[in-house]
Amino acid sequence: MTAHFRTLKDLTPTQLLQLLDRASELKRLRGKPEHPRPLEGKTWAILLEKASTRTRISFEVGVHELGGLPLTLVARDTQLGRGEPIEDTAKMLSRYCHGVAFRTFEHSRVEALAENATIPVINALSDDYHPCQLLADLLTIREETQGRLYEVRVAWIGDGNNMAHSWMLAAGLLGLHLKLACPEGFEPKPEILAAARAMGRGSIEIVRRPEEAVRGAEVVTTDVWASMGQEDEAARRREAFAGYCVDAKLMKLADPSAIFLHCLPAHRGEEVSAEVIDGPQSRVWDEAENRLHVQKALMEMLIRG
Repeated sequence: MTAHFRTLKDLTPTQLLQLLDRASELKRLRGKPEHPRPLEGKTWAILLEKASTRTRISFEVGVHELGGLPLTLVARDTQLGRGEPIEDTAKMLSRYCHGVAFRTFEHSRVEALAENATIPVINALSDDYHPCQLLADLLTIREETQGRLYEVRVAWIGDGNNMAHSWMLAAGLLGLHLKLACPEGFEPKPEILAAARAMGRGSIEIVRRPEEAVRGAEVVTTDVWASMGQEDEAARRREAFAGYCVDAKLMKLADPSAIFLHCLPAHRGEEVSAEVIDGPQSRVWDEAENRLHVQKALMEMLIRG
């Protein structure tokens, strides 16, 4: 049976920790002769239905460093962009390539691609989940806590979006204590919250006030107020999210050693102030780099079964 990575639920807690261990090792080995090349002679497709910077670059560089050929397909330039069914695309890619990273809109498209592919499928982002980013975030936290993830206190500020959903699954898998501060009407999907809580580890709490979420947190993280596909809601969202900016005043409520994370791109002056994202507590560039290392570990794991 082909292994896929559609959400964090595709990994057990042990597998997730082993993957992070391997990512750290690959980070150490980068540029050295002993770096593994498990994709030697193989091609990995990177299928993009949404605009991409970090996802495209990190997967292209990662496939290359694992010895493979990265094949980037922008959907609008393919038959998929002209209405070819996702099921047909999955079967076609399975005949040519050895794996595919898919960045798309509805999560059902990731599921359809995986159900019809005979090669590993990685969810490189969907409207409901962003699991590759969460792997990078977890690796960044481990680098700051000498390897500790269990019972780390995390504050999420803003929209109950795909990043919030993935943070909830991480909390349920690994035992994080997660508080999400979301405006009314912008909470995470209840079915995803229920699934994360059912995993039985850590804690997940939804609150209204950012101050309540941040107080004592070891990690403070956020995302843009209007994600791709929500541009027509931008004005309404700016009004709803007033008071949800992560600024220096808010960060002072967190643990003195707290770090700030953001999946990028960021809108300084909206969800985060410049003094925070460009300040000494920010780890956003380490976090962005770690996309490369965790995705290399993930592709290696999937290709080796």
